[in-house]
Parts: sequence; C-alpha cells; structure tokens
Amino acid sequence: MPGENLSRDEARERAALLSVDGYDVSLDVRTAVGDHTGDGPRAFRSVTTIRFRCSEPGASSFADLIAPRVTSVSLNGKDLDPSEVFDGSRIVLEDLSADNELVVDAQCAYSRTGEGLHRFVDPEDGEVYLYTQYEPADSRRVFATFEQPDLKAPFRFEVRAPEEWTVWSNGAGERADGVWRFAETKPISTYITCVAAGPYHYVTDSYERVLDDGTRLEIPLGALCRKGLAPHFDADDVFLVTKQGLDFFHDHFDYPYPFGKYDQAFVPEYNLGAMENPGLVTFREEFIFRGKVTQASYEGRANVILHEMAHMWFGDLVTMEWWDDLWLKESFADFMGAFALVGATRFENGWITFANRRKAWAYRADQLPSTHPITADIRDLQDAKLNFDGITYAKGASVLKQLVAYVGQDAFLEGARRYFKRNAYGNTRLGDLLSVLEETSGRDMAAWSRAWLQTAGVNSLTPQVLLAADGRVDEVAVVQEAAESHPELRPHRVAVGLYRRSASGELERYARAEADVDGPRTVVAELAGAEAPELVLVNDDDLTYCKSRFDATSLETLKAHLGELTDPLARALCWSALWNMTRDALLPARDFIDLVLRFAGRESGVGVLQMLHAWSESAIVHYAAPAWRTEGAALLAEGAERELRRAEPGSERQLAWARFFARTAADRRDFDLLQGLLDGTSAIEGLAVDQELRWVLLEPLAAHGLADDSALAAELARDDTASGRRHQVRCLAARPSAAVKAQAWAQVVESDALSNALVEATIAGFDRPPHRELLAPYAQKYFDVIERVWRERSIQIAMHVVQGLFPSLQDSQATLDATDAWLAAHEDAAPALRRLVLEARDDLARALRGQAFDAKASAVN
Repeated sequence: MPGENLSRDEARERAALLSVDGYDVSLDVRTAVGDHTGDGPRAFRSVTTIRFRCSEPGASSFADLIAPRVTSVSLNGKDLDPSEVFDGSRIVLEDLSADNELVVDAQCAYSRTGEGLHRFVDPEDGEVYLYTQYEPADSRRVFATFEQPDLKAPFRFEVRAPEEWTVWSNGAGERADGVWRFAETKPISTYITCVAAGPYHYVTDSYERVLDDGTRLEIPLGALCRKGLAPHFDADDVFLVTKQGLDFFHDHFDYPYPFGKYDQAFVPEYNLGAMENPGLVTFREEFIFRGKVTQASYEGRANVILHEMAHMWFGDLVTMEWWDDLWLKESFADFMGAFALVGATRFENGWITFANRRKAWAYRADQLPSTHPITADIRDLQDAKLNFDGITYAKGASVLKQLVAYVGQDAFLEGARRYFKRNAYGNTRLGDLLSVLEETSGRDMAAWSRAWLQTAGVNSLTPQVLLAADGRVDEVAVVQEAAESHPELRPHRVAVGLYRRSASGELERYARAEADVDGPRTVVAELAGAEAPELVLVNDDDLTYCKSRFDATSLETLKAHLGELTDPLARALCWSALWNMTRDALLPARDFIDLVLRFAGRESGVGVLQMLHAWSESAIVHYAAPAWRTEGAALLAEGAERELRRAEPGSERQLAWARFFARTAADRRDFDLLQGLLDGTSAIEGLAVDQELRWVLLEPLAAHGLADDSALAAELARDDTASGRRHQVRCLAARPSAAVKAQAWAQVVESDALSNALVEATIAGFDRPPHRELLAPYAQKYFDVIERVWRERSIQIAMHVVQGLFPSLQDSQATLDATDAWLAAHEDAAPALRRLVLEARDDLARALRGQAFDAKASAVN
C-alpha cells in the first residue's frame, strides 16, 4: 500500500500545475465471463485519453494507475516505454506542453475486495456482475487518472460487454455496434465516476416537476439488483422515497438536480452503505430485504437514499478541494438525510433515531485517541480512508443541527443555495461555506467554527438544582466539563426540561427553557420558581452535541420510573445518556442491564429497542465484571425470552425480541427452543421463521457446538444464494473448535482467496464471545502479523483484519501491555495502522475500567 499513497502536498502541487479538460475512457469487460486463462489476475482492457493543460510548459508531473500491466503510453503523440515511466501506481509525465494529451492502454485487474471494478459470481445461477467503487482513490484501478478531488473534468465512457449484458454509467447510455457509449458528464471528480455491468434486474420510473421559471424537469429513474434478488426487490418503495427526496431538495435548494438520470444500483459484496455517484448511486444489496424486517430497517434505507441524494449537491455539484474538508459533503449529507427523512417521508421520528443511533457513533469516535476536529488534518490517502468516521459523519451532522438552531433554518438554507450557485462544478474549502452563512445570518461564523469545527472532544453537561425553603426551584444551572485531553468548553444552545410524575404516574415535562450555555456554569434563570423536578434533562429536544449527565435525584428517578417517561425523544435521550455513563464507568454494567430488563419491553420505538439490545449485549461482553458475566448473560436471555412471548404476535417488536433472544441464548433450554423453532417442533404464536431468521437462530447453535458441518450444509442447500453463502461461512467459523479457528485465521490472514464479503463473514464467526479461551493463542499472533498484512493487502481488507481480529475478548492487563509494547516497538509503522491499533487499545482500556467499576459496585452493594 505505501507505494499507492498520495500526499496532500503532492496533490496541491499537481493541482497548481495542471487543469483537466476531459477524459475518454474505454473499457472492455468481456473477459469477466468464461474461464480465466494465463498467469496473473483476471484482467480487462482499459484505454484512457486525458486532455489537460499545464501552467508551466516543460514541467513534470504524474498520472495515477494501479494495474498489473501497461501495454502502451503516449504523451502528445510520442510513445513512451511503459517499463521506464510506470512503477505500478504512477506514470511519470515529463516535459509537458501547455496543452497535452495522454493515452494509456492497460490491463487492469478485476477486484475481489470491493475496490475498483469488483467482479462477483452469483452462486445461485453462475451469473457475473460488475460494479465500481472508488472513494477515496480507486478509480486508478480501472483507468489512468489524476486521482484527487480538485482536478474535476467531464468524462465520456464506453464499454464493451457480453452481448446479453446491460451496462450503466453516470450518463445516459446507448448500445451500438456492440459498444455501450455514455453521454458526457458534467465536470466531476474521479472518485464519483461509476460503471455497473451485468444481467441486472432493472426497473424504471420517472420524476417530473415544474420549476419556478415554468420549465419542466424530468428525471428518468431506475433501480437495479441481481436477478436472484428480484423477487424481494420492493422498487416501488425505493422510488417513493426517491421522489419524496427530490421534491424536498428542490423545494429547499433552489437548484435543479444537475446530472440527468437517477439510477440506483443495489450491488453485492459492497464495502460501504452507499456511494453518491451522480446518475448511478450504488448501495449495498442488503438494503433489499429477503425476509421480514422491522420499520427501523426501512427507515435506515430511506435515510441512506436521502443521504446519497443530498450528495448530488453537497459533494458532487460542489466538492471539497482535498479530504481535509470531507465534512463539507459527509456532515451535510448526514444532516440533510435526517432533515429530509422527517420532512418528506413517513418516518417522522427520524430525529429520535439520529439522537439514539447516529450520535452514539459520534460519542464513541470523539472519545478515542484518534479523535480529530470536524475539519481534519488529512495528510494523505490512507488518512482519508480512515476519516469516513463518526466525527466526519455523525458529529458533523449533530453540529450542523445545532448550527441551524443558531443561525435559523431560513438563513441556513439560503446560505446553501448561494453556496451551490457560486461554486457549481467547482471545489471549496471551509471558508467558502462560512462566508455565505455569515452573509445570510449576520452571525460571526469564524468564532462558531473555531469552537465547533476546529477543536475535538465532547463536552459533558450536568444539571444542578437548588431548592428554596418552600420546596420550589431556587436555581437551575448547567455545569459544563471537558476531557483533560480536549479542554475546550464550547457555547451550547440547549433546552432544559423539568419532569415530574403526574397523578396517573406518567413522567411528563412541565417546564422548559432554552439557554445559551457558555463556560463552566450557566444559570437558567427562567426556571426559577418552578415546582421541584424529579428529572432534569439538560439537552432536552436534542438541540446540541454533548454527553448529558444526571443529578442524583434524576438518576434515581430513571432507575425507578424510566418506563413511565412518555415522550419518545426524551426517553431515547435518557437511554443514550445512561449508555454513555456505562461506557464511562459511571454506571455499573449490571445496572444498565437491569434497566433494560425492566423497561425495554415498554419501549415504543423499535429502532430504539434494537439499539438497547445491541448496547446490552456490549455491556455483558465488554463492561460487566468477568465474575458476573455468566449470570448477567443468563438474565439477559431470560428477559429476552420473556419479552418475546409477551410481544404482540406477528409484530415487528416480536421479531426484534426473537433476534435478540437468539443472540443471547445462554443455556440448553434456550438452545432447545432455538432448535425447535428451526425444525418446527416449537412455535411462538405469530413468529414467522423465514430464511433470514433461520440463519439467525442457527448461528448460536453452531457457536455452541450444537450445529455441525452437516447441519450447516443442509441449511445452505435450502438457501444456496450469495446471502446464504455468507451466512454459512460465518456459522462455519463460529464453531467451537481449535481446528476451526486455525482454519479461519489462515483463510483471512495467510490467504487472499476470500472476497471482501467472505473475509468479513469469517472474522465475524471467528471472534465469538463464548470462545475467549479458544482465541487466546491468537492474541500474540495478531501483533506478529498486522504490519505484514497492512503492507501486503489492500487497505480495505487490511482494515477488516486489523480491526476485526484485535484480541478485544482477551480483556486483561496483559493484552493491554502487549498492545502498548507493539505501539512502542512500531513507532514508524504506517500512521493509519497505528491509528487503528490505538483505537482498539482505547476500547480495551475503557472496557477494563468498566469491568473494574462494575465489580467494585457489586462489592459495595
């Protein structure tokens, strides 16, 4: 990987020297089908013509290309020797003219890692499917490029493919004389160009709108997936959300969608959630649901559709200059996705999901040693790859949500409109956005930016309540604290809510005041004289980005009456705060589990419920005292079964509890019920055991040695599909055998035969909490191999290995010491690799602190 890196300084130097007028890219993917002959990887022909200008004639630069072989290189009509100018990742360009034409004919490799042109063979019918994925810098695996976001250009693609295939790209395409030719794009960055090809199932629709000037806008819509998923593809719902989003963004952005058609491709073995390629957005095919799912899944898909659509303006039309300002697209898209979800679709509680799920991602990321300002320092492409994180997405979106409250929604949206019109098809930096927001709001955006965009860390807000002699509130104050490593105290616009139980026993808000919290202590004068509260929420309505804490009275109220809290957003905020306290060793893990067992069954929001399930599993695995783990796991399984049987038959809550019960099953009685649900000897009224649920029920049986090879083979025979293969691989690696673990380790670490999706599945099965002793020998092996893995594998696969195989289940001081020893001995390792290890180390140290606190609390009680 190091030879494939590109530094920010190199990119700036090249951008100052070159400007690109256009690309013509010709791909021949007919080699994707049939037997592979010859040495080396299966490859396709790629011929690229780049027309570009140089501001300093006679200067030198380079183009980017990662390919096993370059057949020819021509610069301004002069043939160059590929062995002299191509080093495997760069093509040296010397003695440039003012106007230049570069032609590169190469053999590029199909990918099995989801980077570049990914080739997938469907086990169900043998059909081959192709798609590209580039962000941040993998278009160079498909054609010769200047691989940086600020060298935008128009692209013309042509593709030769098998006769029975259809091909898609960013522009509209037609087939003539055996070649698919696509309309030239607007000027876009290399990383958002795209091609998909194969016998995809394709559904069409259209969107129409009369614009303010009276002209009619018509956008052809398309949606595609593998043929094997066609029976499950609810394209009508995808189109519904798409049209609702297009209405919403046209209403608010005053800039018509600029890229012609709008296809959405659901593709196999995809590394990301989705990618905003203009005209051809790609999604992971898991968004096509093969079985029954909860509304949270449909909401999640709708959010991603809208997130990617927002990118058409934030990111595609206007693009950051370099990855330092990645937030200019990702934070905005994350915010706009939720904003549109609530404003345009049936998912009116989208902000609850945002508060409960997205911000949890941000809080974790912002407390890691690798936390960074939202506007980050991205030195190179490896840094960029790792910065698609909870800070850039969820914290950035949270801060923008607060910004809207700070400047006003109208001023914010007018700023966005001016930003698009001034910078269309160009590149920007932070200052370009701040300047228009200052114009439209009259606010000092520089001060806001310094506090929120250019510093790292999350503040904690805690209420203080002083009562007068008559028992009413004398003073409510908000105390702000910051971590020692990031001591910045920020200005927060908050709503402080006071709650108490009504005569009917419900916990309801009776007073609310907004305030600007600034500094270590802020008095909320408006609440003086109110009745004494039983619960104080310092970030009611989730206006700011902070960790909410509770005073002693509020915490005791929640321990006794959390289920009586009537407002779903307030309840979600309390759950989030309690989980943060558990992770921060301020609430014993067993207390959090107890709250889940007593109150999760009353949770009305299924998305919040599923988040509570995930958090409670994490509490048992990572934060509970080891001596209590077995007891705690049994209590969790018992509670899950109880709620499963109580749930309304056929409801999504019943399904959520069924999945949770399978994951928490702890003893023979639990396993007998799982087996009975599989073979039909047991039943729970209303619970339909479809194929996806069957795999969920089977995995814990495999992990406890109760489903052998033959059982897993029989299940695969029922479901011999791409999804079924992934499930089976995970279950195979989950079996409790030293030989199984050795085989899984070898398949992932010592071989590159598995695709990206099967690497993920194998790691998920290998790393099972019940197998701590079986996995103990791999702790030191991990540290012995990770630098080699980082050097030899693609960055995507290397990230899977480094993150997924870290010995977090060997949660002891010895593992912490081994991690510190590796870090001390490898100070010169790739910064991105060190970052991943440092993050894993921090998670482990946090888990050990939580375990110690849980044990201490048990001893005190």
